[in-house]
Amino acid sequence: MNRLVFLGTGTSQGVPLIGCRCPVCTSQDPKDKRLRTSVLIQTPKATVLIDAGPDFRYQMLRANVQHLDAILLTHGHRDHIAGLDEVRSFNYFQQSAIPVYANKETLKAVHAFLPYAFGRHRYPGAPLFDLHKVGKHSFHVGSLKVMPIEVLHYKMKVNAYRIGDFTYITDAKVIEPDSVEKIRGTKTLVVNALRKEPHPTHFNIPEALQLIEEIKPERAYIVHTGHALGYAQTQSELPQNVFMAYDGLSIEF
Repeated sequence: MNRLVFLGTGTSQGVPLIGCRCPVCTSQDPKDKRLRTSVLIQTPKATVLIDAGPDFRYQMLRANVQHLDAILLTHGHRDHIAGLDEVRSFNYFQQSAIPVYANKETLKAVHAFLPYAFGRHRYPGAPLFDLHKVGKHSFHVGSLKVMPIEVLHYKMKVNAYRIGDFTYITDAKVIEPDSVEKIRGTKTLVVNALRKEPHPTHFNIPEALQLIEEIKPERAYIVHTGHALGYAQTQSELPQNVFMAYDGLSIEF
């Protein structure tokens, strides 16, 4: 059985915000304490991470991740790649480079962010990556088949990923019809929704629910939520098969 662990479900605009006194930022509910969005996929043959933001190290420790087979990156914004330097711990214990899969724009951002990890004069002890450029076609991480699905974060190309009956989408604002077709048939859908009000670069709750209604998964989970979306109140307003994900939530798919 495959397992999905939500390592983080918030954003750079998530909780807590310094100085903010809103009900979410002052909430005592553990489900309102969100690190930056990232998920871990565990199968009998592979452990794969999607995104490595600035909370990567703590997320790995908190989830007791002892081995990592690959990292899939959605895009090159810092809240999704800023933890990559910490890959060096896995390099040390696994005695190998960590495969990283991303589109060409994201790989360019990784090179710019970690220049000391690449090139002829690679800095001693720097993290070691095995970079793979992802196009439009499916690829394999070991025996795990992964389908990239392009979505738009304003005008930025972002990779969503489908693995079997599971699809993961973050930082989407627009999903073109051909990408929607690749999502159809998904039974477990994870999708971003920053807030209730419209936003220029992210889905809001109504837009995420519209996609869920179109895809009709058996269950859907909302991630990449901002500080205005309290867990309990928002959950009470969602359809029966739609759930607010929270840090540490673990499900089978």
